Amino acid sequence: MAESRLYLAPMEDVTDPAFRMLCKRYGADRVYTEFVNADALVRDIASTTRKLTIHDAERPVAIQIYGREPEAMADAARIVETAKPDFIDINFGCPVKKVAGKGAGAGLLKDVPKMLEIAKAVVNAVHTPVTAKTRLGWDETDLLPKNNPLGLPITNHQSPITNSKEIFIVSLAEALQDCGIQELAIHGRTRSQMYRGEADWTLIGEVKNCPRIHIPIIGNGDVTTPERAKECFDRYGVDAIMIGRATFGAPWLFAEMKGLPAPKTMAEKVAVLKEHVLASIAWCGNDERKGILHSRRHFAASPVFKGLPDFKQTRIALLRADTKEEVFAIMDEIVAKWGNE
Repeated sequence: MAESRLYLAPMEDVTDPAFRMLCKRYGADRVYTEFVNADALVRDIASTTRKLTIHDAERPVAIQIYGREPEAMADAARIVETAKPDFIDINFGCPVKKVAGKGAGAGLLKDVPKMLEIAKAVVNAVHTPVTAKTRLGWDETDLLPKNNPLGLPITNHQSPITNSKEIFIVSLAEALQDCGIQELAIHGRTRSQMYRGEADWTLIGEVKNCPRIHIPIIGNGDVTTPERAKECFDRYGVDAIMIGRATFGAPWLFAEMKGLPAPKTMAEKVAVLKEHVLASIAWCGNDERKGILHSRRHFAASPVFKGLPDFKQTRIALLRADTKEEVFAIMDEIVAKWGNE
């Protein structure tokens, strides 16, 4: 799969420069920043502005913004452009209540006219290519075949996959394309599903195979193994796959999916986790405790430690450790005890 394109999904409190650089090293073809709040960016909130930090070594990189008002989103995009990302991505898919519940992210799936207004405003505000990420719809009613569900001028066609009439996500993709969005990533769930159930790649395939869609389509959701990645490329024909939660504690997943050199032994993988801890500490201004807290979700969720017998107490100790010496000593004990299993 060396020719296939694999992207690191934007994730809040996850895709900071420390983690992005590791994923890039192990084969990620594109990385995305954490979510950037447009309103906070316009107000010049330091913690938000800091998220615009990108490095040439991680390119191509996209900075993702979210908000609910076209003018603020356009202003934020202009600010983002000064950081010189390769892409400016619009978040139309975040399902969490503090974002979607306020009419941003996936909340805009309930107000498509405003979503399209935002897309046009951002596209017109900058010269940088603008992309977007969304979901299949707000809830299960958006998954049903309908006649022109968004009231858009479309031509009659038969789906190459289900022979259905028009569906929401196909119409939405075409409308975003018409606004000037140059690539669209689709998470194969509705907002109401959050992260429950299985991602529906059939509907992602509907979009990709629609004869009216000409922009690249990026599939996202439940791709956790090289076998599944290959299946999604082969069956649905997407232009790229975006990988999110499966990368927690496993930045080498991209290399595994591409058949590139990757750490194989527990000791090799633990060495990468240690490197991530050190990079997180550096990113957090050399604040050791803050850096460990920031990287903790990665070694807590890492597949390196999954399935180890009688691991509960060791895991608790690992998550309570608040110095790098403690964390590394526990990791070394794990390798010594279970490294050959």
